[in-house]
Amino acid sequence: MVFDSAHFDLQPYTGFDMSRYVRRTHCSWEDAGWQSLLVQRFEHVPLVEYMELPAAADLHLVLPVAGRAVMETRTGGRWRRHIWTPGKLELGVPDRPALRRYQADGPLGSVQIHIPRGLVERTAERMGGAPVDYESMAASVAAGDPLLEEAVRSIGAADEIGDLYAESAAAFLAAHLLTRHARVRERREPVREDSRVRAAIALMHDRLAEPLTLSDIADGVYLSVFHLVRVFSQATGETPHRFLTRLRIEKAQRLLRETDLTVTQIAPLCGFASPQSLSTAFLRHTGVRPSAYRNS
Repeated sequence: MVFDSAHFDLQPYTGFDMSRYVRRTHCSWEDAGWQSLLVQRFEHVPLVEYMELPAAADLHLVLPVAGRAVMETRTGGRWRRHIWTPGKLELGVPDRPALRRYQADGPLGSVQIHIPRGLVERTAERMGGAPVDYESMAASVAAGDPLLEEAVRSIGAADEIGDLYAESAAAFLAAHLLTRHARVRERREPVREDSRVRAAIALMHDRLAEPLTLSDIADGVYLSVFHLVRVFSQATGETPHRFLTRLRIEKAQRLLRETDLTVTQIAPLCGFASPQSLSTAFLRHTGVRPSAYRNS
């Protein structure tokens, strides 16, 4: 499979001064002679107060490999918070600019892959699909994919010279994303919504200890609050609020069983504002107080 990469620029974001925010340590075009796939490795500055990210024309996979940070991203609506942590993949939606700010607890590192959009859309046509819903694809990737994570990590570390490896890797990534994560707009709507629900649950797990509103969850999976409540309840039989509270209570139960932490120490780890709010929710969901549960 041969495809044209001439629309690429060695700096995919035209007019964007990357050097203010990152130091590029590897570029597959320059270092390996690849033309079919752009793979870059970056070291990031630990603090960004305001960064304008221009829209990328192609699919942009970002795999954090070092450091941890609380990221806030805005793509036209509210600021959306998510955690930068090694292994948590992110897929940028094509043609969508963003604003970003963050503060890290130390050096950050990432592997980033740009997949030609033309290849993805030609592959989708060969697979008989309608136009790809990239927002749904991004939400599905955010819910987790160990195979894709390992593939990005391995491709990012590859040092094969010449384009045959890159061409094969690009074809695999396009086919895998379409098979595992793409949802077409005209068909398979229930499956598309299921991917949003999976992403919402992944976000809950990721931010279990933080204050988390329905708006935060809805923004994180590109849905309105009303739509989130409807599809989440249909898929799980519970409202997002009740599901999140149950996750927090289950974590509190594990900590009560497996550690000597006090209720006062456990409450903030499970997202409760106070020991009293934990005790009240615990009693409502389990029928006993935390102290009684631990003693039993």
